Amino acid sequence: MQYEPNPKHKPVPTPGRRGSICPRQTDAEQLLADSVLVGKKRYATDGDSAYCAQCHDHAGDRWHGYPVDWNEVPPPLVLDWIKVGAVRRRVVRQAKRRRP
Repeated sequence: MQYEPNPKHKPVPTPGRRGSICPRQTDAEQLLADSVLVGKKRYATDGDSAYCAQCHDHAGDRWHGYPVDWNEVPPPLVLDWIKVGAVRRRVVRQAKRRRP
């Protein structure tokens, strides 16, 4: 798998544009390597935020990723991450409370 940023994704907030890029300090390649495939998307966490990656080639080799809200991550995966210590339950709860 190879991480390749999507040029459509812009910093948040960007008026009139959709999509977001990962913060500069994010190691996108490592997140992709550590990600879990659920359906056609891959999900990862750095312990504070959740990320999603989607394949954008027919061979299935190149992926682009972006930050997502915790409620977009499949709940069973969030529970697995909590069990193995990849993220703390408190982090997820606080993030969900901040979102309208």
